[in-house]
Amino acid sequence: MNNDIPPQSFRWVRLLGYSGLLPQVLALYLFLAGGEWGWIALAGGFAYAALIFSFLGGVWWGQSLANPDAPKWAYAAAVLPSLIGLGLFLPWTLGWAWPEPSLLWLGLFLMVSPLVDRKLGLGGSGWIQLRWHLSTGLGLLTFALGIVSLAVRP
Repeated sequence: MNNDIPPQSFRWVRLLGYSGLLPQVLALYLFLAGGEWGWIALAGGFAYAALIFSFLGGVWWGQSLANPDAPKWAYAAAVLPSLIGLGLFLPWTLGWAWPEPSLLWLGLFLMVSPLVDRKLGLGGSGWIQLRWHLSTGLGLLTFALGIVSLAVRP
């Protein structure tokens, strides 16, 4: 399946995609600025990363439905991001160590998520390149949020 976007449209797709990194940049900035926004920034950063990760699962599901040759395991892979995001949220609800471990794991999962796209072979070269850029960017920002939070916590 080749869903390459025409070059003239891809500029907008790229611009909108990269702007999707701004909420995580803001969360990192607000946390580093200190004050009462620190905890909100951590929770918001986790929520945003988990939401985007879950969205990726929806993309995999939709691309697999559109391609009759998609492997059957694609549907199982597509539901994992939502389940992982929920699982990484549970420590907060149970009063365990949170959000640092969850941010670190979520960042890692985001960074490796384009491997699923590559294995599925769904999407054109422009799509795959953008996925690597955005997932690596969001994953690193999420990971950084977890690291800096660990560094300043008593």
